[in-house]
Amino acid sequence: MVIPRLVIAAPSSGSGKTTVATGLMAALRARGLAVSPHKVGPDYIDPGYHALATGRPGRNLDPWLTGEERVVPLFAHGAAGCDIAVVEGVMGLFDGKGETDFASTAHVARLLDAPVVLVVDAARQSRSVAAVVHGFATFDPRVRVGGVVLNRVGSDRHEELCRAALAEAGVRVLGAIRRDDAVSTPSRHLGLVPAAERTAEAVATVDRLGALVTRSCDLEALVRLARSAPPLTGTAWDPAVAIGEVTARGPERAVVAVAGGAAFTFGYAEHVELLRAAGAEVAVFDPLRDEALPARTGAVVIGGGFPEMYAAELSANEPLRGQVAAFDGPIAAECAGLLYLCRELDGQRMCGRVPGVARMSDRLTLGYRDAVAVRRSLLTEPGERFSGHEFHRTVVEIDRTAVDRTAVEAVGEPVFRWAGGADGFGDPLLTASYLHLHWAGRPASAQRLVSSSRSPSVLR
Repeated sequence: MVIPRLVIAAPSSGSGKTTVATGLMAALRARGLAVSPHKVGPDYIDPGYHALATGRPGRNLDPWLTGEERVVPLFAHGAAGCDIAVVEGVMGLFDGKGETDFASTAHVARLLDAPVVLVVDAARQSRSVAAVVHGFATFDPRVRVGGVVLNRVGSDRHEELCRAALAEAGVRVLGAIRRDDAVSTPSRHLGLVPAAERTAEAVATVDRLGALVTRSCDLEALVRLARSAPPLTGTAWDPAVAIGEVTARGPERAVVAVAGGAAFTFGYAEHVELLRAAGAEVAVFDPLRDEALPARTGAVVIGGGFPEMYAAELSANEPLRGQVAAFDGPIAAECAGLLYLCRELDGQRMCGRVPGVARMSDRLTLGYRDAVAVRRSLLTEPGERFSGHEFHRTVVEIDRTAVDRTAVEAVGEPVFRWAGGADGFGDPLLTASYLHLHWAGRPASAQRLVSSSRSPSVLR
């Protein structure tokens, strides 16, 4: 497989990876190239901006969530029919899981055999930039740093000093971006505000990023570097094959309702593809606006997002809350979905499908989890292992004051346990937890959900 490709990395978070990666995607698309957007790690927010920049789904590459062996196939699946692929890294180039570089940007760059463009924040330094780049370029000889983009350059003289030092170190400068507050993107407690929550403004931001990179970077040199990547071996990931490897397909044309809208923006494109491959018809609904689940709904998926920012509006939609609470089919919920299924979120009434009370906290819970299922639920059997991640500033506590004592007593064991933690509510038709999973690493999750959905003959 010949796929021109670049990995956009940095020495640390906050260096400007998203600015350069998203701007480069937009700039290359404006030149008529079909661009495949990718993001290293479990991030849900950056891929939304990548999708706006390219017109294609932003896709994640994470060896921990999907397994090393699937990184190249998933990359090839996303890049099918494209002229070039741009992969935005995560954190610092070599920052991975725990004390290793597993699931780091460097790890993914090695798996993809892709050249790396290092984005360096040049503010408050000049000649020292070369020392920083030299260290990153030589730390791991298996990672090829093909050039540097200088970010937050202060003046012509500042740029000259940085370029001279990097030339002395034998490193190509592929771009120099001046400080520009006009291209900043608003943030809040979990990072950037998702593009889906500010569509018009996000489009304008992406356009500005594309113009910034076009005037500040050598696009021809970047494309040549991408084309220097060698051919990849293997075959592209196929959701139908992945489902076929698990078991037979579920009920034909079962309708799986997937939550969307501004409150539920977190999800992986492969989840919908796997649901369809398992025989489902996928229908998106917005819990902020829609007062009923889609017609003939046989199963519900409620992924991540920011329901805490919309708690009052979600609570005000009583018809949908009531329907979700009474729904007698399978429900798979992650993080934001768990909060929505609780009795309350920050004092606002939610669906009450699980006997929990959720609230915002001051503590950020973040990290990969090697989880073991300790009870049977919609997506789990006892003893199964799941590679997932947590990312939230909320907590959920069992509501032991609830009138429905049976529901509280039925909670029993959490669904998942891992070193230092436990989490989740579940039964044969429910898995609701903080644990985010990537179903490409566990296609059985999609198949189980579709197989558990009600037969089309009895769907509403």
